[in-house]
Amino acid sequence: MTIRLAETADIAGIMQLVRKVVPLMQAAGNFQWGNDYPNPEVFAQDIALAQLWISEIDQQIAGVSAITTDQDPEYADAGWDITDQAIVTHRLAVDPDLQGKGIARALMQQAETVAKLRNIKILRVDTNSENKATQALFPKLGYAFSGEITLAKRPGLRFFCYQKLL
Repeated sequence: MTIRLAETADIAGIMQLVRKVVPLMQAAGNFQWGNDYPNPEVFAQDIALAQLWISEIDQQIAGVSAITTDQDPEYADAGWDITDQAIVTHRLAVDPDLQGKGIARALMQQAETVAKLRNIKILRVDTNSENKATQALFPKLGYAFSGEITLAKRPGLRFFCYQKLL
């Protein structure tokens, strides 16, 4: 497995992965993603900002993650000071056909690597309250549950927030 920054040419493959993931998410009651989000424009912006990472296995996109410093204002509802600089993982997804190979773990470890390179001591992530896989993964990686929030951009959904201090 390799982890690298995504390029514009990767967007079609990333969207193919998203089209595989969304129906499974929704079947599990997780409506965080849909036909409107994430979309090619969101990924293109991530690429332009050099914050979109992909994992590849045999030249196939196996996972994707935006490793950003973007903190939604609602994060304050989890007890976080959103003026503190933090590395925040968004848009984490793994190809359903390749789950169980440590792809999400590797992408989350890349977030930690980015934080260390930038001398940022806080890692944050949120996940839909129905996403049992990430709720199991984040504590295994040293993230502590911080609280539950709602997001204006995703009305009606609940999100669990996790933080790791380096």
